[in-house]
Amino acid sequence: MTLLRLYPDQLNMIDEYRNVYEKLKFMQPEESDMNIVLTEYDSDVEDESEIKTYVDVSGRKNEKEINSITDSYALEFVEWNKWLGMELATETIRNFNELEIISHCLYEMTFIDYEEKEIKEQLDMINKRVEEYKELTEEEKKIKTISLEELKKRLDKKGSSQQGV
Repeated sequence: MTLLRLYPDQLNMIDEYRNVYEKLKFMQPEESDMNIVLTEYDSDVEDESEIKTYVDVSGRKNEKEINSITDSYALEFVEWNKWLGMELATETIRNFNELEIISHCLYEMTFIDYEEKEIKEQLDMINKRVEEYKELTEEEKKIKTISLEELKKRLDKKGSSQQGV
């Protein structure tokens, strides 16, 4: 099975993927203004003799937005019927076979969960936190948030302490 060849660590979840695939077969596609784009990248690995790659699955609007800083959009929170309504980018069709495209898309669309209801709940929670943040005063924002630099320091410190364990 192509999915397991591409994602061998997903063996225990194969029934979940099968269930999602069965649900998708009965869904009505909803028209979308995006294409699905699969792009293979080299992974950053410490051992340069071991080259690893990964496939990024993203969306690209059919009409480029003039003021947009990117033309690549995350799709993991997109409703499944909208996935079904997206066209495949030309380079995706050229560089991947049908089963690889299906497998990578299934993996991406279930990255958050295998149930659309759970995915929607996660998105709602994120949106709620964004709204809560927007309602904070500038003083509250300074108290309750940290800079990216501080986050990096904390993560580096945490990584260093776990290596010594």
